[in-house]
Amino acid sequence: MTEAATPDVKSTRFRAVDGALIAMMILPILALIVLKVLFTPAADGVQIAGAMIYAEFEAPVMPVIITESQINTWAVMISILGLCLYLTHGLTAKAVCRRQLIAEWIVEKCQGLVNSNMGDYFSAWAPFIAAIMALSAFSSLICLFGLFSPTGDVNVTFGWALLVFFLIMYYKFRGGLWNYFIGLFKPIPVFAPMNLIGEFSTPISMAFRHYGNVLSGAVISALIGSALSGLSKSLLGWLPGFLGDIPFLRIGLPAVLSIYFDVFSGVMQAFIFAMLTMLNVSGAVPWEEWAARREKRKKLKEKLSKSAA
Repeated sequence: MTEAATPDVKSTRFRAVDGALIAMMILPILALIVLKVLFTPAADGVQIAGAMIYAEFEAPVMPVIITESQINTWAVMISILGLCLYLTHGLTAKAVCRRQLIAEWIVEKCQGLVNSNMGDYFSAWAPFIAAIMALSAFSSLICLFGLFSPTGDVNVTFGWALLVFFLIMYYKFRGGLWNYFIGLFKPIPVFAPMNLIGEFSTPISMAFRHYGNVLSGAVISALIGSALSGLSKSLLGWLPGFLGDIPFLRIGLPAVLSIYFDVFSGVMQAFIFAMLTMLNVSGAVPWEEWAARREKRKKLKEKLSKSAA
């Protein structure tokens, strides 16, 4: 009896964990929708604003502000974590379910993308690049539910770009601080100010490119939707009863525009941000100077070991 009941118990536990992981994916988005409904004030006409402020706390240096961008970002990360755990739940040596095939396909594509653009030396970067693309894409796609996209906040995208900038500088310093300083004066010393500006323009351009494309799509969609509502009221307002208040002209076209501005553009910007990250980081390594420093350290270590012997 016990042996026969064991598989059913395992299957029940497996389904229970699956249900919990599915809830982990869905509940954060539902919570964001509830917050949006509760905190959004009633307004007429076109409303194009930034992230709402949910709370503000006094602090010694400056107030701590909890914004819609922060809450939405954490909710998206929790949903992505639930999706990853769901796809990898019950992994086996040989794929026997569709979710494992999807997980293996995602890992294979991300690993191939990193290896082809960054080289085998950066093969361990695949999880980081996959995380960047997933967070950026899902942050843009939540606007399909009427939620504020964190990528429409320049503070969020600049934070991501700043992290990438620190990684770029880390690899540039691999060739030595002096070599990096000398490189600013190449090909001629007069180019030093422009080279220095170019170093700091990388995170700024990455942040504003991502932010600008997402925000512009949201603004255009809102303006077109408002214009269609006004046009519908002007042309069809004569209809009797509540029919005159229905914006018939808004049916169809905003949904088609959403496919481009929210889906295609959001996913494309996530891919572009990941590609810029890979190219800037991999291109920052001064391979010749780094190899020379390693060889010099190796010879110094051998010399010290011989003198100690």
